[in-house]
Amino acid sequence: MHNREEEFKQRAADYAEQEKQAAGKSRTVSWLRVVVFVAGAGVAWYFFNASNISGGIVSIFGFYILFLLVMRWHSRLDYRYKQLQLLGKLNLQEIERLHGRLDQFDGGVMFKDDHHAYTSDLDIFGSNSLFQLINRSVTSIGKLRLAQWLQQAAPSTEVLQRQDAVAELTQPKQQEWLQQALVKPMHYKHAESHSQEFFNWLRQQAFYKQNPFLKVLVFLLPVLTLAAIAAWLYGYSGYIPVAFLAVQYLLGLKFQKVRDEYYDKSIGMYEAMQSYTDQLRHMEQYTFTAPLLAEIRDRLYKGNTSASEAIGKVANIIDYFSWRLSTLMSFFLNTILMWDFVWIYRLESWKAQHLDQVEKALDLLAEFEALASMAAFQYAHPHFAIPKLSAMPFVFDAEQLAHPLIFTVDRIANDFQMQGAGKTIVVTGSNMSGKTTFLRTVGINMVLAFMGAPVCAQRMTVAPMQVYTAMRTVDNLAENTSSFYAELKRLRILLNMTEGEEPVFYLLDEILKGTNSRDRHAGAMALIRQLHRRNASGLISTHDLELGAMEQELPGSVENYSFNSTIEGDRILFDYTLQRGICRSFNASKLMQLMGIEMERTDATG
Repeated sequence: MHNREEEFKQRAADYAEQEKQAAGKSRTVSWLRVVVFVAGAGVAWYFFNASNISGGIVSIFGFYILFLLVMRWHSRLDYRYKQLQLLGKLNLQEIERLHGRLDQFDGGVMFKDDHHAYTSDLDIFGSNSLFQLINRSVTSIGKLRLAQWLQQAAPSTEVLQRQDAVAELTQPKQQEWLQQALVKPMHYKHAESHSQEFFNWLRQQAFYKQNPFLKVLVFLLPVLTLAAIAAWLYGYSGYIPVAFLAVQYLLGLKFQKVRDEYYDKSIGMYEAMQSYTDQLRHMEQYTFTAPLLAEIRDRLYKGNTSASEAIGKVANIIDYFSWRLSTLMSFFLNTILMWDFVWIYRLESWKAQHLDQVEKALDLLAEFEALASMAAFQYAHPHFAIPKLSAMPFVFDAEQLAHPLIFTVDRIANDFQMQGAGKTIVVTGSNMSGKTTFLRTVGINMVLAFMGAPVCAQRMTVAPMQVYTAMRTVDNLAENTSSFYAELKRLRILLNMTEGEEPVFYLLDEILKGTNSRDRHAGAMALIRQLHRRNASGLISTHDLELGAMEQELPGSVENYSFNSTIEGDRILFDYTLQRGICRSFNASKLMQLMGIEMERTDATG
């Protein structure tokens, strides 16, 4: 961690220095804008005062063009200044992630699902979650794609392709380019609604198909109106331009609702479209060697038209459409030039030419953003291992396996291996000894492996399996469901899953804890026997030593592991080290005593 932390600190400092220089240039050019404006006004006044009308007009146009050029220059400098600012911020955020300060990052709360197979129990989304640790995406499409990868294991071929792509993006020479890609969307405000919703709405619209006569009027009426106004200025009748203006006004009034709907639906996507244009242009300018990345880039083109060009067109259309915001300007544009009708026509024409290409391009961009997040995560943790996928079923073999959301310097890691269907590892342990955390450690690293990300281990080999957990079952007053019944429902789903062909890897914590000891022991043993005959394997943590007896009942299929603690005076010491066999040290009585509960003196220790 230390080397990467120092690197991120140095990067942040370098960008801060470049930011200062860029700010100075931006201020200089800002003053140049003022100078050009004042000079233009002065020169024009001089010519007009000297009765040189042509000179005055030429000077106005000349200095106006010069002013626009300086403005564009200043805009580029401002963009670079903000880009450097965002790059510095990104590197400081990487340091925050290394230290586990995740509160400032999006937890993907919208993706939380208490009924999902494992995301709630394994802290995939929410506060202090895996999503906060991995996600670097700003756009809604990038976040959604990463969330989908965290929610659903990928086929082995896709996992290997992603690993290959992430390996290319993780190369040190790529870091400048990758960080540039990550901060580009930060320049813009992104609508909470998905861009696909806008495209779905646009696909359903057929305004000019339903009103074909407007195709002619939208271009003919403005020309006739302007010609009539010009004729009026030269002494012809004023009734003709008034008639044309009245026709445009009435048409605008008749279709006011449609015009407003097109505007309202499109304006919220303006900055998102600008962002996508910027990101895609950055991708299109680079040549990748990893097959998945090369395929993504190649598919961004349709003929000679790039995806960034296609999306840039719709961004410009929306920008021009927004000129209607000014009440006075809107009246002038829509009463003389049929402004709204023109840009609705352009929007529908764009849909016919580019919508399919853009939808595919944004799907590819979402995939790239998810890969970029994983690459940044992998680069920040060079000591994490790239997991290998086993062709043999039900293999889990890891060295120095640890939990990626535990950020202490002396994070405890354990070796663990298991193999074969119908196998159950029973993990016993005293309170707070680490048995539940170990189950989550196994599960969260499997989720990372099956999405193509690195795992918090020195080495790991795992077979593709469906992860399923039952850990945080709680009661639901709205559904009139007790915690015990909620757990039974989770176990019923597990049993249904294990009847299929897909291998299932289960992680069950203190099962059937909502009932009495006798029923809990009998039910847990019955469940293990049933799972033993299914296409499943997994781990069960428990305080009940009776489950340990199943190692003799099902030798080779049930194995006992444990976490232990020691008591020294008023201190309870944990080593959080996985050991073979049943736990022999308990601390419940001591914990209650330390909390002020007066315990009767017995020979037992907990």
